[in-house]
Amino acid sequence: MSQFKILVVEDEIKLLEVIRDYLVKESYDVTIASNGVDALRAIEKSLPDMLITDLMLPDISGEEIVSVVRKSSSIPIIMLTAKTMTEDRINGLTIGADDYVTKPFSLRELMLRVNNLIGRVYGNQKTQRIIFEAYQLVIDVDAHTVHIANQEIVLTKFEFDILVVLAQNPNRTFSREQLIESTAGYDYFGFDRTIDTHIKNLRKKIEPDDKKPTIIKTVYGVGYKFYYPARG
Repeated sequence: MSQFKILVVEDEIKLLEVIRDYLVKESYDVTIASNGVDALRAIEKSLPDMLITDLMLPDISGEEIVSVVRKSSSIPIIMLTAKTMTEDRINGLTIGADDYVTKPFSLRELMLRVNNLIGRVYGNQKTQRIIFEAYQLVIDVDAHTVHIANQEIVLTKFEFDILVVLAQNPNRTFSREQLIESTAGYDYFGFDRTIDTHIKNLRKKIEPDDKKPTIIKTVYGVGYKFYYPARG
């Protein structure tokens, strides 16, 4: 999931998978490529909101990929490389990269750079459109609409508010009290078990097919969470 799509290009498969998993845990929608040709195909198919690419790839260099992207887009780009010379860093930034991370690096540092760039470039857009491709679910916070497989799903205000809170925090468990506070506010006088009814109705609307995976999971004795599995 993520309302922000990030393409990660890296020929070291283990590193590529670790970066992907870390970004997914941070609720980004991640596509991966292990070479330049696949990266350009992914970009042509669907331009990501951010590109993270290694400089040294087995076919097309990271610089070439950045040059292609920069001909038509100003999306934020982070370069990964083992090169540490100042000239290499300057060259990477000159051709259009926004940031430059040298190997080895910590995933925490990379994540800080990703979040900072996303914040600077997109501002508060992060919370306005929430997309979960695996569920074909699109939530438009501003328009107050929900679509599944391009079909609009009509929700009550309470149902919509609950869905937004859960979807903005995938895999985080909320108690009934927390959901009430996040949607209706502290002054709500309804019985907290009414949340169960709203969740039940919400599930019927966004999970109409029993064969589909459960989107909103019950965490027994605690509350509910929006379940979104990491990509395999």
